[in-house]
Amino acid sequence: MTIEKHDLHHEFPEFEQEIRQLKMSNAHFARLFKEYHEKDHEVHRIEQGVENTSDEYLEVQKKQRLLLKDQLFTLLKQAQAVA
Repeated sequence: MTIEKHDLHHEFPEFEQEIRQLKMSNAHFARLFKEYHEKDHEVHRIEQGVENTSDEYLEVQKKQRLLLKDQLFTLLKQAQAVA
């Protein structure tokens, strides 16, 4: 099974400049970005079999990652509209 990358740079390549800018200038975005990265890393390790958890735990982590991604996407769209 191929494990797909879900880091923001792969998810939103069209927002690379906004991601870079917001990470440095917006503390809320930077915190969400860090939390998303940590959640994505954890999910990736579970999917690779490095960490063992229940299926229910993995699903909760994936849903939390998706919620973070939605919040980050909203901030990216707002930043793009202002630019």
